[in-house]
Amino acid sequence: MVCPYGWDTPGGVQTHIRELAEHLISEGHYVSVLTPVSDDSVQLQDYVVNAGKPISIPVNGSVARVLFGPIASSRAKQWIASGDFDLLHLHEPAIPSLSLLACSAAEGPLVGTFHVSTPKKKAIYAIGPILEPIVEKLTARIAVSELARSTLKDHFDTDAVVIPNGIDVNLFRKALPTEEWQHPNTIGFIGRFEEPRKGLQILLDALPIITRFIPDAKILIAGPGDSAETLKSVNAQLRNKLVFLGRVSEADKASLLKSVDLYVAPNTGGESFGIILTEALASETAIVASDIPAFRHLLNGGEYGALFESESATELAKVIIDLLRDEIKRKDLANIGFQSAERFDWSQVAEQIMDVYSMALTGGGKVGLISESRSWNRLFTRESS
Repeated sequence: MVCPYGWDTPGGVQTHIRELAEHLISEGHYVSVLTPVSDDSVQLQDYVVNAGKPISIPVNGSVARVLFGPIASSRAKQWIASGDFDLLHLHEPAIPSLSLLACSAAEGPLVGTFHVSTPKKKAIYAIGPILEPIVEKLTARIAVSELARSTLKDHFDTDAVVIPNGIDVNLFRKALPTEEWQHPNTIGFIGRFEEPRKGLQILLDALPIITRFIPDAKILIAGPGDSAETLKSVNAQLRNKLVFLGRVSEADKASLLKSVDLYVAPNTGGESFGIILTEALASETAIVASDIPAFRHLLNGGEYGALFESESATELAKVIIDLLRDEIKRKDLANIGFQSAERFDWSQVAEQIMDVYSMALTGGGKVGLISESRSWNRLFTRESS
């Protein structure tokens, strides 16, 4: 597998690749993951191969840490040539990344997974003719959601099978709450809270309304970011309502989700799936989420979690107050959501991915380098001339 983003940077794609790799290894398969790594001192898993340090590029309302260029291309080719792989699984092969370089250099059974959902943009149309030959090389294509599938169809006029991101349902189902975090009327938020699209500011704007009706409400915030800077936007009298936990481990994340009364996802856009929502579902924790298309689809229009009008702090406050005041309604919502979580377990998701692998392998042959492979630069020059 090839990971397009920095392995040691928190992100849904990295988590998906890591958990898929470890599930497949547990099933007896040999897996190697080529990926950028920001910090050379980080201890990597045995199956991870460091391709070099990524650079940061603003994209889709976030910052992507990707690796591109001739040195990265050379490392990808060396890894492919020495790997003796039956199949190559490339994540996000249509963005300037390590996956794109590997895809352009390789031949044989190639599977691509598309995670991102983006609207049509003129820039995409401009580079579409360059990327299309790469996308067309794929033997099979996976999209993690209908939104990601629509993006692929709109930009490249090709289709994909939809297979959601996977989670370890048992990890979240069996997690125990942490006493320190478990208090009445506690709200959870997990994510890179400095990114505006994650929507923490909307939750903070709702806090004065929430505390007017629920004075002991508290928000636990987990994830990377500058808490001191964030606190500047909060009324001094309400700052004691916020607890910043920093980055948390997977086990602590599961415990946090078990500890809170509500998990709130106030994201404003740029999401194609919402892995944290599936984890909250598996934790049997009631969810309040913005009604962006990805969340609305994942929560089945509000059946598995409460929705509020995106970017409206007032509407968010109303939904939170309603659920915190009504324990029966909150627990019923959590239970219905919990029953929907099983479809995201790796035991089911990985089986669907293996079916795609099997289809891709029917043509025979193994992964290798294209004879007299053109570099990305040559392809770019030819297509744009």
